Amino acid sequence: MLKAVLFDLDGTLYDTRRQVDSARRNAVKAMMAAGLDVDEEEALTALSDVVLKRGPNFQHHYDEMLEVLGFETDPKIIAAGIVAYHETKTAYLVPYPDTVSTLLELRDLEYKLAVVTDGVPVKQWEKLIRLGLKDFFHTVIVSSSGRERKPSKKPFQRAAASLGVREEECMMVGDNLERDVRGGNNAGMKTVQLLTNVKSASKPESEDMLPDYIITELKELIPLLEGEV
Repeated sequence: MLKAVLFDLDGTLYDTRRQVDSARRNAVKAMMAAGLDVDEEEALTALSDVVLKRGPNFQHHYDEMLEVLGFETDPKIIAAGIVAYHETKTAYLVPYPDTVSTLLELRDLEYKLAVVTDGVPVKQWEKLIRLGLKDFFHTVIVSSSGRERKPSKKPFQRAAASLGVREEECMMVGDNLERDVRGGNNAGMKTVQLLTNVKSASKPESEDMLPDYIITELKELIPLLEGEV
């Protein structure tokens, strides 16, 4: 019998792709308005390439973007991009329309709830607080080191232990086949893939990436769980 539901954060409880794409585009537009003479799409491509190369937590994305585009570092232009990026990210940091209602119903049904996510702990907690979701969860597991990150089964096991349930009594819900589904499967949990964008609709590359269920909206969890019980 299932007693707990675990959720990924980014792309599962809110629309990460829309948030990031909008923030990057607005950052480039702000930099152009501040004096950067460049084609918008070319600048977006350069910025995306830098983020892919350096990772999302690199501190000098815009400096390197200017270098890639052949410009010298300009503090005013960089500052304009940073401000626009963070303002847009904050504005678009909102739950999916059915996130809150689904979590409320799961709590009413007495499921224990957890978040299992990778990233910088302070940043992931900041997202949960800004989203207004932190009080829905009995535990939050944020893995920041390589060996502890998904798809390692360790963060899933930590979540189950913190909730006081066995792994087989848990269901893991996430949008990423590699990290969420494979990780949940490796831990012996039921797994659900949430199809939210083109990336999440990719095909499983191996048997351990096959989810038990596929949904397109979080609210579909309720009848699914009723069927499991």
